[in-house]
This record gives sequence, structure tokens and C-alpha cells, in this order.
Amino acid sequence: MYVKRQLDLLRILQEKSYFLFGPRQTGKTSLIQHTLNEYRYYNLLQTDVYLKLSRAPQRLRQEITDDDKIVIIDEIQKLPILLDEVHNLIEEKGIHFLLTGSSARKLRNKDVNLLGGRARTRRLRPFILKELKGDFQLLKALDTGLIPSIYFSNAPFEDLEAYAGNYLREEIAAEAIVRNVPAFSRFLTVAGLCNGKMINYTNIASDAQVPRSTVQEYFQILRDTLLGDDLPAWRKSVKRKPVSTSKFYFFDIGVARFLQGRRGLEMRSPEFGEAFEAYIHHEIKTYCDFNKGGCDLCYWRATSGFEVDFVINGKTAIEVKGKANITRKDFKGLTAIKEEKLLKNYILVTLEDTPRKDGDICILPWKDFITNLWQDAYI
Repeated sequence: MYVKRQLDLLRILQEKSYFLFGPRQTGKTSLIQHTLNEYRYYNLLQTDVYLKLSRAPQRLRQEITDDDKIVIIDEIQKLPILLDEVHNLIEEKGIHFLLTGSSARKLRNKDVNLLGGRARTRRLRPFILKELKGDFQLLKALDTGLIPSIYFSNAPFEDLEAYAGNYLREEIAAEAIVRNVPAFSRFLTVAGLCNGKMINYTNIASDAQVPRSTVQEYFQILRDTLLGDDLPAWRKSVKRKPVSTSKFYFFDIGVARFLQGRRGLEMRSPEFGEAFEAYIHHEIKTYCDFNKGGCDLCYWRATSGFEVDFVINGKTAIEVKGKANITRKDFKGLTAIKEEKLLKNYILVTLEDTPRKDGDICILPWKDFITNLWQDAYI
């Protein structure tokens, strides 16, 4: 089953070349096959293609003709040397390239040609509500995640186990990113339990039984392999001193829950609230990736304990509550940040059925919030 994605590759490639990054199985290749199947395509996961171009990168230049206006190279991180040829073809022939990757680690090497502004970057994440439409099921999304192949699987927990196993084997062990795979596996379990929480490297090091410096290195591996992102702290509050420590979110709720050893989610449980917050983060983060004007996403926490889950572009404060009966104690954080008089919108995202207002605070059903988000209501 193919689900039309929000990202219109053909439209953006009319403008310029693009890097398209995203973890394994987020649908990059499927999107290409359904929208760009008439264009020249190189898949570096295919052994014959990889060997041909690794032995003679100039073959790319020799094979491309004047009729080729768009060229796709899938998994470019496997052969970064091709970027010199890509650079030359952009300059000499005006070709627009789509360069996909499931890891940015090898591309961070100082000797890698990142095309000097000749290519923009987009990120493909798992499904969002706007893509799934009527096929979206909240409890299913929160329990097993939104990776395309897993969301429509008839055995999602088995596939999540295979996904985590393949990641450890292919991305970590095969590329020799870390020497101690069992230690990294222990770290992943602890990191999964820290999903959506402030990063405390010392505590994680103790729980994972590895040095603090190793934990910092492991988190960087998660960032480089696109399995997670930092959520920085919003530090502009004056009346209440803000903390500066970042949070960390895995790219998919299902992967995080698998690493936590959890399966089978129930409404109104503490786990539901955590997963619901992570899902709303996913929707906002995906929206920010698509926003052409840039979108700054943070969270706010005062040293006195008041907290707001998300702050968008220094304009909108968002608190998430996975419950259907909201009382005033549920927006203590929003009330506190409102006293700073620095933001424009104060939103409480809930499971309630009907939108309403309590003073300056908008209490919104989660679907209403997501609809408004994609209509640029909060930037």
C-alpha cells in the first residue's frame, strides 16, 4: 500500500538539487519510485551499482546525457566521493540531483564535498496524520510507531525487533562505528527510557555501564544516523530562570517504546501520556522540517519546576496532556510562561472533543491543533 507523502519531490527538484535524509524504512526509496520513476536512478545499496561507481566515479559523468535534467543517487553516504562528480555536473550541465541518505556520519568528514550551497536539505520522517488521513489510528501510532513498513504490518512488534536488530548490525557493527556493540545495545535501552526527557549524561553512563564520554559519543551516533534529535531549551525567560539542558527525542515512538521494552499501550496510563507527547513532537518537528522560512523548536523549563513542552519560533507555547478532562492545574506551565509576556499563543493540546478558551489559553483537541499547525497558525 502506497501512501502519498507530504513532500513533493518533483516540485522542489524544479528549483534546485536536494539532499533528502531520513532513517532506514521511512519511505525515501518508495517515494522516489512513485514520483520520480522516469528519471535516471542509481541505488548504491545495489552491489553492482556500488562497485561500478566506487571503482570509477567518472562513470557517473560518462553515463549522464544532455537529456537528463534530474538524477537520483540513493544512499549517497555509502560513496561520498561521487559528490565531486555531482558538483561538476551541477556546474557544467545544470542537472538537479536528489541525493538521499540514511546517515550523515560519513558526510561530516572534512574532506567530503557538500556542494557548497548548491543543494538544499529536506528530511523524510515517518508518517504524519495529514498523510495517513482516515488510516490514522492514534493508539496504534503511539504503540508501534509510524514507520511505513511497520505501521501497515500484521506483526509490528516482530518488525520493530527486526528493525532494531538490523540497525545494530548494519549501521553500527558493519560500519565499525563502535567497537563494543553490547555496550551500545545497553546504552540504547537506557536512551529509550530517556525519550523526551532532559539528557543527563552522568546518570545514563551509570545505568549503561559505560564512561560519560562514551555516552556523549553514542548520542552523537544517534544524531548522525538520524535516529534522534535534540530539543534545545528556550532560554529567553526573565522572571523565572530557565534551565539550559537539551532533551532528546527518538525519530519514532514505536522504536523508542521497543527499546524501552514496552508493548501494548492503554489509554489513561502514564505511558500513554509520554507517547502522546512524543507523537505531538513528531508532528511539530516534521512541520518544522517542511517550513521554508525556518522553524525554531524548543522546550521551556524553569529552575523552579514550571515547564512547557514546546515553544515554536519564540511565538507559541504548547503544553500536551493525554487526557480528556482538563482542569486549570493542567496548564500551570502555560500560566507561568505567559507571565513573561514574550509569546503570542498559548496552546493546550488535549484529548477533549471541543475547542475552548480559558483566558488567553486555547484548549484544543489534538486533531484541531495539527490542522492549525499545518496551516501555519503558530509561526
